[in-house]
Amino acid sequence: MRKIIVGAMVSMDGVMQAPGGPTEDPTKGFKFGGWVMPYFNQEFGEELDRVFKEKFDLLLGRKTYEIFAAYWPYYDEDAPDGGIARLFNDIKKYTVSRSGEVDTGWAGSVLLRDIADVKRLKQEDGPNLVTQGSTELVHALLANDLVDAMSIFTVPVVLGGGKKLFADGSAPHSFKLTSSRVSPNGLIIGHYEREGEIKIGDTALDNPSDREVARRERMKREN
Repeated sequence: MRKIIVGAMVSMDGVMQAPGGPTEDPTKGFKFGGWVMPYFNQEFGEELDRVFKEKFDLLLGRKTYEIFAAYWPYYDEDAPDGGIARLFNDIKKYTVSRSGEVDTGWAGSVLLRDIADVKRLKQEDGPNLVTQGSTELVHALLANDLVDAMSIFTVPVVLGGGKKLFADGSAPHSFKLTSSRVSPNGLIIGHYEREGEIKIGDTALDNPSDREVARRERMKREN
């Protein structure tokens, strides 16, 4: 069975839209495309390498796949930073598109129709499946309880709106932090693995006050 690992670059308010540049995804009037790039430094690169250190295939939503397919095959693999282009060009790329209207001409690309196809792929033997971007797909993966690990790069900016990593409806789970790093420019990187059910505590007094009893009754009425 394969693991699904969500790789995400997010703002402090959870936005993951268009981290790489203004033309990447300006939908719904998003004005801050490229917000991650000023924070790309040595620590960022090293932790990104950690995400890709084990053999993997890419699992992408249709829109992110189209961004990658229009970029990485044309990047100079012989450039000093061309290793990621070479890697992405060589591995398999799975793209999920409900409509099927996607050009899978990028070498090694495979079209999946829906989340059921992803579930079948996860059950197969093979390398881990790593997502990049792909907001709608990530929401579906989380809702269908298919995420085994997450690598989250949190950039110290608040964007005020845009496509977000988490949506209501994710399957509830606790995650354990396996490694973390803070760069001098405020970037926080956390690598997490799924651990188990949500643990719950309670700070309530053994004998709640009359005011607390009244508050609880009001909450019931307002629910």
